[in-house]
Amino acid sequence: MNSTNLFKIALRALANNKLRAFLTMLGIIIGVASVIAMLAIGQGSKKSIQQQISEMGSNMIMIHPGGDMRGGVRQDASSMQTLKIEDYEALKTQCSLLANISPNVSSSGQLIAGANNYPSSVSGVSIDYLGIRQQKISEGEMFTEEDIRTSAKVCVIGKTIAENLFPNGINPIGKTIRCNQIPFRVIGVLESKGYNSMGQDQDEVVLAPYTTVMKRLLAQTYIGSIYASAQSEDLTEDAVNEIGEVLRKQHKLMPTDTEDFNIRTQQELSSMLNTTTDLMTTLLACIAGISLVVGGIGIMNIMYVSVTERTREIGLRMSVGARGVDILSQFLIEAVLISITGGLIGVIFGCGASYIIKYVAHWPIYIQPWSVLLSFAVCTVTGIFFGWYPAKKAADLDPIEAIRYE
Repeated sequence: MNSTNLFKIALRALANNKLRAFLTMLGIIIGVASVIAMLAIGQGSKKSIQQQISEMGSNMIMIHPGGDMRGGVRQDASSMQTLKIEDYEALKTQCSLLANISPNVSSSGQLIAGANNYPSSVSGVSIDYLGIRQQKISEGEMFTEEDIRTSAKVCVIGKTIAENLFPNGINPIGKTIRCNQIPFRVIGVLESKGYNSMGQDQDEVVLAPYTTVMKRLLAQTYIGSIYASAQSEDLTEDAVNEIGEVLRKQHKLMPTDTEDFNIRTQQELSSMLNTTTDLMTTLLACIAGISLVVGGIGIMNIMYVSVTERTREIGLRMSVGARGVDILSQFLIEAVLISITGGLIGVIFGCGASYIIKYVAHWPIYIQPWSVLLSFAVCTVTGIFFGWYPAKKAADLDPIEAIRYE
C-alpha cells in the first residue's frame, strides 16, 4: 500500500471523529502555545535588561575603595578613603583605553526649592559623566571646567527632581535649590531615562561639580568612587587591567599586597542578570513543556481507543494483503497529523498570546524563531513517540483474531 493511500485513510479516520481529534489536539495546542509564550516572556525580559544596561553604558567601569583590615576588624569599603583626586588625574592622563572618566562623590539630604522639598542626593562629577552614563541635556547646559575649577554652586537636575521641586510646568533653569543650606543654581535639565533594570529611577539625580560637593557639602579630600568608560565594549577587559596597573602604582602596592580598590564592569552585571533570566526562562519553558507531555499521553490514549474500535477493520485490511508495516504507518500517520496540526495551531495561539501579553500587560516580549521551531519539532517528536506503541500494537494483531473481534 503506497503512502498516498495511507495518508488518505488517516485523514478519513480523523475526519470521521472531528471532535475527538480536536480534543486530542488540545493538549498539544496548549503545550506549544505555553512554551512559545513563556520563552517569549523570558527572552523579552533578557532583551529588556540588555537594552537598559546598554543605555546605562555597556562599557562602563566602576572603581570603588576596597575593604581593609584594621586591628583585626574588617572595615566596610564605603568607609575607606583610598581613592584620591590624584588617582583620578593619574587615570585620566595615563590610561589610553578610556574614553571618559569622572570622579564621584555624593551627599544626601533634603532638597528645597521655595515651598517644595524632596529627599535626594547631590552627586559631584566631572563633565565626562554624561558620556559615561549616556545621558544628554534636554534644557539649558552642562557645567564647565571653569565651574569645576572654581567650585561653582551650579547643578544639573533630572526630570523627577524637576517635577517635584518645580511643579505645574515651572521652568527650573535659573532657579535655586538648596541642599544642606548650600544654594545651587540650576543650569540644565537632563533627558528622561526612566527606571533601570534594578527598579531605580534614573531621573532622580542632581549633578554638580565634584569640587563643589567635596568642599562645600562634604568638606573632604577623598572621593567615593570613580566612573569610567572604555573606548569600546571589546576593550573593557583590557581597560580594567590598565586601570589596575595604574592604581597599584599610585598606591605603591607591592606585587604581594592586596588591592585596596575594587573594579567592576557592567559586563559582570549583565552576565549575572542574563544567567538569572536564562534560568527563569528554562524553568518557565519546562513548566509549559509539561503540557506537551500531557498532550502526548492524550494522543496515546486516543490511539489506543482507535485501535480497539477498529480492530475488525485492521483484520479485514490484513486479510486482503495489508502488511503489518502498512497498519503501523497508517496509525502513526494519524498520530503525527494530530500532533503537527495541533502544533501549527499552537504556534498561532502562542504568538497571538505573546502579543496580547505585550499590549495588555505591557511586558517586554521577544519571539525568537528558534523557539517556534523547537516547539514545533518537540510536538512532532511527541506525536511519533506516543503514537508508535498503539500503532505497533495494531500492526501486531493476528488477522483471524481481529476479524472475529466483537
